[in-house]
Amino acid sequence: MLLLATAGISGCKKNNANSFPASGAVAGWEKSSETRTFEPKDLWQYIDGDSEQFIQAGVVSTATSDYKYQGQLEAVVDVYTMGGPDGAQTILERGQTRDAQSVPLGDEGLQYAQSVNFRKGRYLVRIVAYQSSASTPQALMALAHGVEANL
Repeated sequence: MLLLATAGISGCKKNNANSFPASGAVAGWEKSSETRTFEPKDLWQYIDGDSEQFIQAGVVSTATSDYKYQGQLEAVVDVYTMGGPDGAQTILERGQTRDAQSVPLGDEGLQYAQSVNFRKGRYLVRIVAYQSSASTPQALMALAHGVEANL
């Protein structure tokens, strides 16, 4: 019985750290940092001033990693694992502004000039580029599809 309980616990939840594509898995993108994870009580260390809304929406854990596109464009990918899909939807909608364009990602996706945000089930993903160029929107969408495939 103990063996069954242990097998059930280890196989039930997918670790959001596995959501990050490896270097080269998405054309032109290289993973440029180790994945860092934050529990709700420590989230303020990563997104100070904004962590409370995530906690209220039911964040379970947050994982983040940096990427570089063709050695030039730098971006950060954040994967928030929420307690359920409602929490992911709440945060996505709360952050939406008028310049958002709907994109086909996950259950709902939004693209901005330098970022892509989407939700898929209980996951909320934010990808933000530090620079902008003509290729930024397409490059971010490619990376977003790579993350989506791992969720």
